[in-house]
Amino acid sequence: TANQYKALKNEFIAFIHLGPNTFTRMEWGNGMEDPSVFALENLDTDQWCKVMKAAGMKMVIFTAKHHDGFTLWQSRYTTQGIMSAPFKDGKGDVLKELSESCQKYGLKLGVYLSPADLYHIEHKDGLYGNLSKQTQRTIPRPVAGRPFKNKTTFSFKVDDYNEYFLNQLFELLTEYGPIHEVWFDGAHPKRKGGQKYNYLAWKELISTLAPEAVIFGKQDIRWCGNESGRTRATEWNIIPYKEDPNQMNRFADITAESIGSRKELYDATYLHYQFTETNTSIREGWFYRDDTHQKVRSADDVFDIYERSVGGNAVFLLNIPPNRQGRFSDEDVAVLTEVGKRIKETYGTDLFKDAKGPKNVLDQEELSIELLKDGVGEIIITTPSAITINRLVLQEAISTHSERIETHVVAAWIDGAWKEIVRGTNVGYKEILRFPALTASRFKISITKARLQPAITKISAHYYKTRPPQLSITRNKEGQLSIQAKKHDFGWKTEGKDVQGNLHAGFEIRYTLDGTSPSSNSILFEKPIIVESVNISAVAIEKGSLGSVASTNFGLLKKEWKIISLTSENKKHAARFAFDEDPSTYWKSNSETASHSIAIDLGKIHALKGFSYTPQTENSEGMIEQGRIYTSNDGQVWKLATNFKFGNLINDPVKRNHDFKTTLQTRYLKIEATSIAGGKKTAAIAELDFYVN
Repeated sequence: TANQYKALKNEFIAFIHLGPNTFTRMEWGNGMEDPSVFALENLDTDQWCKVMKAAGMKMVIFTAKHHDGFTLWQSRYTTQGIMSAPFKDGKGDVLKELSESCQKYGLKLGVYLSPADLYHIEHKDGLYGNLSKQTQRTIPRPVAGRPFKNKTTFSFKVDDYNEYFLNQLFELLTEYGPIHEVWFDGAHPKRKGGQKYNYLAWKELISTLAPEAVIFGKQDIRWCGNESGRTRATEWNIIPYKEDPNQMNRFADITAESIGSRKELYDATYLHYQFTETNTSIREGWFYRDDTHQKVRSADDVFDIYERSVGGNAVFLLNIPPNRQGRFSDEDVAVLTEVGKRIKETYGTDLFKDAKGPKNVLDQEELSIELLKDGVGEIIITTPSAITINRLVLQEAISTHSERIETHVVAAWIDGAWKEIVRGTNVGYKEILRFPALTASRFKISITKARLQPAITKISAHYYKTRPPQLSITRNKEGQLSIQAKKHDFGWKTEGKDVQGNLHAGFEIRYTLDGTSPSSNSILFEKPIIVESVNISAVAIEKGSLGSVASTNFGLLKKEWKIISLTSENKKHAARFAFDEDPSTYWKSNSETASHSIAIDLGKIHALKGFSYTPQTENSEGMIEQGRIYTSNDGQVWKLATNFKFGNLINDPVKRNHDFKTTLQTRYLKIEATSIAGGKKTAAIAELDFYVN
């Protein structure tokens, strides 16, 4: 439809999750939250829109009501919402302010109204699943003192909850400016009374009041099948159905890896255009929790998802949860600004601008189309002089000819012959092909398999300027050193994509073993080596550009270390994890003991200058704030050597170092915890290191 085509052209859009969960630090509320927990004091929707605009986003979808039933607009039909919160003395309206900011900054607005409603499930007078009969109801239901400017009315045969839902939809679609997307999901934290949704009534109301809107989760847009940013290698948007989608009341999620294949189309009763949104969050979770433990995706990660989704016949929907100050946090802003810069730098310039070839694919006209032969065909493009590219964008004329290309090959004329550089499958609305940078002046796009005549509307060439990756320097228990591109520490709904491999065609690593800054003349890292007690610095170099320097000071090898004694250990978190060279594992004591200590045999006598303590970061438990170090000549009789103290561990749970005032000549060491951060009762150690230099 025309609405779907406009929605596809948005390409990169935002999701906003804000509500009681922002303050309770929960992902899903229970519906019985006191509205006073929504303790928002400030709100800066202008800042949201400035940042989204800078990121290259075209639309924002606002969570007007999440599963907890709390409304973020001044609804006439409930008191469970912002009207009962202290924000602006109950007169606040987040959606209204966002709508005004969107109009100010030229962003489209969409709304997410959760069909599930825990408030109406849990409340004694709740309407969800109350077994009310379906009767003819007028929408909107009049409310004294709150008339609607829009005088449209509807008559639907529905139950109490569907009436409530339709009344709220009417408010959202008539009082906040043009709405371009209505977002529904199938999440059900809890069910009651066999409640069913009358989607066909919702659909009629939406199409009447918001004629430009597409509907997510129903006939217009489908879920991608995950919340991690994973994309399919082939994403067809022609979807087979057994029933008529225009008459369906419920749409099941389509999560299969292969959809829209020829076989599936042959078996279908109906074919329906239904594109996908790749939805994920910039933070670990849909709602804001904090700026210390809640990780944020890197710019590399977000840009990679952008290229895979927008360049994979889909729309990229990225959630950005505002913090408790009503703003996007600084780290999120920095990532989004950098992503917007990369999109503009890479795709803002078409390197085929002055090229020769079929005019219909080189101009900027959406409806100028190059029709090729049935099933096969090729296009040759020549530039006035050689250009260096590593991205190629193809677009089909889907609004007039649908999706046809099934497989294709791109080649470049290099050293007097055509050299294949990349292969692709389907194209659809847009495909971004990524490959190692090459320099040439002639390029050939060959369609090797298609459904009917391929209809191409645009081909453009681009260059992505890679940034040398940050590096991670690690060593295993045997002392084997590894230096590699750093994997971003983002643990929420990971999907295993090699982001660095996607964005970097090739780089080399140079390192030093004396703590000096590495350069292009330093040692080339080619394979793992054995190291002990050295200060290593390394840098990635890509196309002559040096990245940021990573440094790590390694202590003693731990291969010969043994546990002599310990006060206690948790079955899941054994003592051996305190020195296994893996900071993701850790020793944890039991809370029953009054004191917590662990004693270690280092294998031989060493002259120790200091030690480091790495806290576990799974939660805030067991962070050793203060403690003592004991030494022994025999592992039996212990002598106090020094005290240590680390501050602010809960807010900053990173590796901490402590230098000894005098060198400790010893083989046996005992670490005793005397104070645990936050008044906790257990001790935990992710990693212990001892240094001789």
